[in-house]
Amino acid sequence: MTHSVIVVGGGASGLLAAGQAALSGAEVLLLEKMKQPGNKILISGKGRCNITNDSDIQEFLKHFNRNGRFLHQAFSRFFAPQLVDFFTNQGLPIVTERGGRIFPKHGNAQDVIDTLLAWFKKTGATLQPSSTVTKLLIDSGSVYGVICNGQKIFADAVILATGGSSYPGTGSTGDGYKFATDAGHTLTPLCPALVPLETRDKHIHKLAGLDLRNTGMRIYINGKRKISDFGEVGFTRFGIGGPLTLTHSRFIIENLRVKKKVTVALDLKPALDDAKLDARLLRDFQKRNQEEMQSVLRGLIPQKLVALCLNQTDLVGDKPAGEVSAKERARLRTWLKDLRFQITGHRPLREAIVTAGGVKVKEVNPNTMESLLVNGLYLTGELLDVDADTGGYNLQAAFSTGWVAGKAAAERKEP
Repeated sequence: MTHSVIVVGGGASGLLAAGQAALSGAEVLLLEKMKQPGNKILISGKGRCNITNDSDIQEFLKHFNRNGRFLHQAFSRFFAPQLVDFFTNQGLPIVTERGGRIFPKHGNAQDVIDTLLAWFKKTGATLQPSSTVTKLLIDSGSVYGVICNGQKIFADAVILATGGSSYPGTGSTGDGYKFATDAGHTLTPLCPALVPLETRDKHIHKLAGLDLRNTGMRIYINGKRKISDFGEVGFTRFGIGGPLTLTHSRFIIENLRVKKKVTVALDLKPALDDAKLDARLLRDFQKRNQEEMQSVLRGLIPQKLVALCLNQTDLVGDKPAGEVSAKERARLRTWLKDLRFQITGHRPLREAIVTAGGVKVKEVNPNTMESLLVNGLYLTGELLDVDADTGGYNLQAAFSTGWVAGKAAAERKEP
């Protein structure tokens, strides 16, 4: 039996591609290597699933790497408003949060998967789980099927929606990159994007699990300030993470790779300039003059930061606040506005939210996602070299490219 379209990979991109192809009249088979599709969706947005962002297309594209313009055609056909309408029409309530981030109302990624699968079943496409594709079948410049679980399965078109190489436990083991290169495509080197960073501070593990909101961040490269931003920062056993860190991780990694010194400085009191912060400290110390500094500090910073603060400012924890000198107060003020960490590395690709690099976009038709090298072969989502910041941008790219590829594959005509 020959299928109209085979989709390899049942993530966000693959589910949209398969369902849309079926709705466009194709006989579709979705091959998913895991027992259940959508595993990576489950962990996106810390399990809440940041579906997309409410920015307009021009602003949206600014959050992608140098190849973001490649997605303009796909976004022009299926973008955030259409995606939101899709989910709400399927009965999933949606909310927009700070920064334009769009989530399922109840903050549960499983709701997104359940909605996608319920829709998928209605499209008439067929899902075949526990099905590992090992090879594309290509002849005379055209794809004609795949080898799956040791058997040949034939198709008029094949859509690769296998995801990247991050979080391999979800099924994203980089298979699609091999299929693409075997088909003649070239890859921009793979590296982690949106990944936590490592520092050399020996006390960092004591801060694990601490999340800081409304925090300023400055990034220094070889001592020169390059980036200033504001948002949420988190700490891990190895260093720093959180949305703000993830957003700038690719820039930092690129500089680390060429042996540049990278320092991150956190401003724990960004709403106060030095004069206002000094007045605040003086007022607190006078009001609570008999209390120990370690107690007063708990009113200024989270408990987990107190020991680090005392250590790095040489303040004595049991010293009464009223006895703190002007010099000691100045050291504390500097620490609160300029808490520095030297970045020494990053967590591995398997822990990255997104894989940067991938199939060069000049080898793919932006209107259809069809390979310009192999007829009937389509490439979507994270396989392409189009990674973006955190904030719903990457998932929208997966949905959009999957939607476009599914429709194009179903409607394609033989060359």
